[in-house]
Amino acid sequence: MKKISLITIALVGFAALLIAISDPATAKSKPSQKKWQAQYIFSRKDSDVEKELQRMTLDEKIGQMIIAQIESRNNSGGDPNYLQLQRLVQQGKVGGIMFMKGDAFNAAMMANNFQSLASRPLLMSADMERGLAMRLSGATEFPPNMALAATGDPELAFAMAKAIAGEARTIGIHQSYSPNVDLNINPANPVINTRSFGDNVPLAITMSNAMIEGFQTNNVIATAKHFPGHGDVTVDSHLALPVLNADRQRLFAYELRPFKAAIDQGIISIMTGHLAVPRLTGSMEPASVSKAIVTGLLRNELGFQGLIITDAMNMKALYNGNNVPEMSVKAVQAGNDLLLFSPAPELAHAAIIRAVQEGAIPMNQIDASVKRILQVKKWLQLEEKKLVDLNRVQSQISTNSHRKLAAEISSRSLTVVRQEPRHLPLKNGRVLNIILQDKSNPEPGREYAEKLNRSFPSTTVRIDPKTDPQTYASTLAAAGTADAVIISSYVQVFSGSGTLRLTGQQQQFIHSLAQSIPEHKPLIFISFGTPYLISAFPEIKTAVCTYSSNRESEDYALQLLRGELKPVGHLPVSLHGITP
Repeated sequence: MKKISLITIALVGFAALLIAISDPATAKSKPSQKKWQAQYIFSRKDSDVEKELQRMTLDEKIGQMIIAQIESRNNSGGDPNYLQLQRLVQQGKVGGIMFMKGDAFNAAMMANNFQSLASRPLLMSADMERGLAMRLSGATEFPPNMALAATGDPELAFAMAKAIAGEARTIGIHQSYSPNVDLNINPANPVINTRSFGDNVPLAITMSNAMIEGFQTNNVIATAKHFPGHGDVTVDSHLALPVLNADRQRLFAYELRPFKAAIDQGIISIMTGHLAVPRLTGSMEPASVSKAIVTGLLRNELGFQGLIITDAMNMKALYNGNNVPEMSVKAVQAGNDLLLFSPAPELAHAAIIRAVQEGAIPMNQIDASVKRILQVKKWLQLEEKKLVDLNRVQSQISTNSHRKLAAEISSRSLTVVRQEPRHLPLKNGRVLNIILQDKSNPEPGREYAEKLNRSFPSTTVRIDPKTDPQTYASTLAAAGTADAVIISSYVQVFSGSGTLRLTGQQQQFIHSLAQSIPEHKPLIFISFGTPYLISAFPEIKTAVCTYSSNRESEDYALQLLRGELKPVGHLPVSLHGITP
């Protein structure tokens, strides 16, 4: 009896297990891979891809790994750079092209021309952090990541990526070098700043994952950058080598978390950064050419299956003017699949071939990289869709719905960081508008000042690094007689700007101004750019951040001043004395 009882129990248990497996309500299994995810794209066996790889020569394989660049301007005059790229495309020495500055329609014409010359479809790309308009005029300009994060709404992030993807595919672009998932923990960061979603890890992950899905469900490759994290540095990698002083424990607890989340989300591409991580590597070798970081950490430890691409190879953190062969070989040895913006793509091509022939780079590594590239091009259906309809370009790259979306993001991101209740909205009276700049340029804020004057009688003064003592004195005197004072800051931090600091004289002027104005008189600081500047002037009781100086941001700031807009944005970074 005892034996029969045990058998019965075993059979009943087995039946229950079968029910659990077949019933989705009780079974716990891994979610199925989606066709836009790297896990799906790179795990499939495709005989066409394998056959194509076997047919390719070494020259052709290395060509697939090199992404050249071109400005998308009218080249009817025979620009030598354009003619050289045509030749490299025809010879199969480049596998993709990144568009630099220019206009969208010319980019579409160029894309078609280059694709028609190439024996294999080219991977076309651009840096589209703030939309296609970041590189190509005529497209929709979106606010930066930090503004998007200030809305706290991942649906807006998804919609923005979807819109950018639609405009990109219209002109033949297949890869965006975004989202930027660097956590901007350092307020003095001269290169990331508002390009980041902020320093709040869960928020950054939520927003970046939404953008990844928005891009890739609409057939554009998303690229998370700059691995292993560019947020806590004080040097611009366009100008010199930044150093991330983080150890392994800190990296896994902070910088790497958005990258790991992006990998889990199924991101297709990750960009490696030109920054040293000495506490991880034991040297000042840039992460982008470090095998320990690219292959050891990203590929093996984090399990990334997709494309690894370098940051632009012409940046001074890596390029010294004559080291193209050396750095190109090191980038491939490190484990990068794609080399972006080589200063001399033909020289890079030759150097990598020589390294393979000499045994410095294993052939199976080249095959693995090229296979991934071919898999992505197959996923993009480039063979069938490599040419675009030029008749659709003008109507599809800046639609009314896309412009409305950009405006909604600007509106919902507007953040009142500090507020004295008596200061907003402004009452009727004479306004002194002080445009604060870290560069001498008469254009920023010009249209905004004209609109401000139509709402309130106002006088505008520019304070920049070259302002003379007489202007400082007269501005301080004018502030004493004005009914309200607005400091409109146009301090922006973009790649290559090198600094975020105001001069000591500028800072002292703002401090003196704040001390001289009585508490009842409105003194309002509006940052049309970085929010970090606000923390430098804690004595100013009312401070607003728009994260951007685009026209919509200026208009919404004016609406706030007039009491026509209720601000709903939340600060996505930590400032001194402020909890986001």
